[in-house]
Amino acid sequence: MRASLVQLRVDAVESPADRRHRAAALVRTRTGDDLVVLPESWAAGAWNHDSWERDAEPIDGPTAQAMSDAAREAGVWLHAGTLVERGPDGTLYNTALVFDPSGVRRGLYRKIHRYGFDTGEAALMGAGDQVVTVPTGSATLGLATCYDLRFPELFRALLDAGADVLTVPAAWPAGRLAHLTLFARTRAVEEQCFLLACVAVGEHGGVRQAGHSMIVTPWGDVLAEAADEEEIVTADLDLAEVARVRKELPVLRDRVMGIPVPAHRR
Repeated sequence: MRASLVQLRVDAVESPADRRHRAAALVRTRTGDDLVVLPESWAAGAWNHDSWERDAEPIDGPTAQAMSDAAREAGVWLHAGTLVERGPDGTLYNTALVFDPSGVRRGLYRKIHRYGFDTGEAALMGAGDQVVTVPTGSATLGLATCYDLRFPELFRALLDAGADVLTVPAAWPAGRLAHLTLFARTRAVEEQCFLLACVAVGEHGGVRQAGHSMIVTPWGDVLAEAADEEEIVTADLDLAEVARVRKELPVLRDRVMGIPVPAHRR
């Protein structure tokens, strides 16, 4: 599987419409890739709390339509990052969308863990309650978003649901880049999966974004990593490595917490 992370610049000076146009144009250049991933809340801005009410969209709004068209034109599976969704009852959600190469939406994940400690996302958005995986034919994507990285139980649930490639769009603050790197590599090692973290760059809402999007192997090695400017990083994922790692280091079969304990262990 050839995967690309489109590390978008998200700055306060650019409108959501301009970012949609630029993101779609970048996705269309990825013809020949199998999977393309975008960052978190790149259209509205993940830290632009004051503008979320104005910029929120329905699930089939302009960002979804632009990404569907781009996926179809490039012929790729597209994890379109997340958007600020206005749900049917008016509740705002941080929602990830996945499109297949024909532009059909195949996945929708509303972020479960909301960041902000009673402010920002935690105060203004509803929480998702579904563990979501998306089979692509060659891999099964496990969907998580940014702050979710700090909650290992979600990733264990994604593993149990069959994920072998974990996708994590993010708008991670630059001041905590070390945490991003630590968590991304740890989750890949824990679940013995590939992990793709696509992180925004730029500054909006007074927060500078970390960048350093990365593709991590099931061994925890960083296969490819961006710097801190807008760029695209690409790597070929040998999906057979997931089975090889799990056979060589079969730690997952020794789990005794959270699953029924076999009789011979009692």
